[in-house]
Amino acid sequence: MSDHTPLFARRIEQMRPSTIREILKVTAQPEVISFAGGLPAPELFPVAEVRAAADEVLVQHGSRALQYSQSEGYPGLREWIAAEVGRRGIKAAMDDVLVTNGSQQVLDLAGKLFLNPGDVVLTENPTYLAAIQAFQTFEARFVPVPTDEHGLIPEALPALIKQHRPKFLYTIPNFQNPTGITLTAARREALARIAAEHKLLVLEDDPYGKLRYHGADIPPIKHWDTAGQVLYASTFSKTIAPGLRTGWVVAPPEIFSRLLILKQASDLHTSSFDQLVAYTYLTKFDQTAHLEKIRRAYGERYEVLDGALRAAMPAGFSWTKPEGGMFLWITGPANLDALELLQRAIAKKVAFVPGRDFFPADAGKNYLRLNYSNSTPERIREGVSRLAALCRG
Repeated sequence: MSDHTPLFARRIEQMRPSTIREILKVTAQPEVISFAGGLPAPELFPVAEVRAAADEVLVQHGSRALQYSQSEGYPGLREWIAAEVGRRGIKAAMDDVLVTNGSQQVLDLAGKLFLNPGDVVLTENPTYLAAIQAFQTFEARFVPVPTDEHGLIPEALPALIKQHRPKFLYTIPNFQNPTGITLTAARREALARIAAEHKLLVLEDDPYGKLRYHGADIPPIKHWDTAGQVLYASTFSKTIAPGLRTGWVVAPPEIFSRLLILKQASDLHTSSFDQLVAYTYLTKFDQTAHLEKIRRAYGERYEVLDGALRAAMPAGFSWTKPEGGMFLWITGPANLDALELLQRAIAKKVAFVPGRDFFPADAGKNYLRLNYSNSTPERIREGVSRLAALCRG
C-alpha cells in the first residue's frame, strides 16, 4: 500500500466515539450504581418461558431451526407482527414486514438505502445517540427540529424541508431516548400530514411503545400515514429480551424491496432459531401478563427515581416526567459540565450518561440521561443520594 493511501475510509474519521462504551467498562463493576446503560431489567426476562420455547422449537422444527432461511423473515412471525401493529392502528400485511437483527439494523439499512455523503437527516433535539452513529457512517449531515416538552414541533418542518431538502426525518415518538418525552396525538397527525404534503420520508422508531405505565396509548405516526411516507420500526428487545436480536420494519413495497436487497447483502437473514423461539414464545405463552409485570416494575422504579430526585436535588435542576419507557432527562444549571460531573460521580461509584452524546452538534453540556429500568428501588435511592451530593458540592 502506498504511503499516501489512507488505510481507513473517510467516513470513520467523522464518527465520534460514544461515551457510553467507556462508561459501560466502569459500570460492569458490581459496586457501581449505574443509571447509564439503556438496559432492560434482567431479572424480568421470561427465562423459563424462552427456555421452554427453545426446547419446543428444537423438537418441532429441528434442523429447520438451524438452517438458512428467508431474508424477509419467518412467515409466521411476520404474520404475527402484521396483526400486532394492526392492533396499534397500522394497516399492514405480512408482505410489508421485514424481520431484522433488532431495530438498530433498520437504522443501518435506512442509511445505506437513502444517504449519500452530505445528505441531511432531520432529528429531534436531542436524539438517540446510536442513530447519530448509524447515519454518521454514511456521512450524513444532521439538522435538529425544534423540540419542547411535547416532542418535536411539526410546524417547524416546512421551512426546514425547504431549506435543507432532507432525505428523511428520524423520530422516536414514544418515551423518547434520551428525554422520555412522548409526542402528542395532535402532533403525530400534523407530522403525517406535513410529510404527505412535502413528500418527507419519516423513519418512526418505536422500541418503547409497549412500556407505558401512565396515561393512555397513542397510535403511532404510521396510523395517520395515508401517503406511504412513514417507515415503522420496532423490536422485541424491550418486551422479550435483547439477546434474541429480533426487530422489524413495516415499509411500502418500493422501499421494502430495496431494504430486502440490502438485508441480503448485510447478513442474509435474521437468525432462524431466534425467530422461531420468539414466535413460539409469543403464540404459546402469556405475553400480556409479562408486559404488565414489566410495566409495573418500571413504573415503580420511575416513581422511586422521581421522588428521590425531588427530595435530594439542589435548586437549578429539573427533569422530564415520562409516562413510560426507560429514561429520564435532567437539565442542570447552564454552567454545569456533565462530563466533569461524571468523573466525580464515577469516583463515588455512581454513573450516568452526559447529555452531549445525544446532540448531533456540539451541545448539551449541562444535560444528564438517567436510566431507571436496570436498577432496584434501593439502588436507585442510594444512587440519587450520591449524585445529588455531588451536584450540591
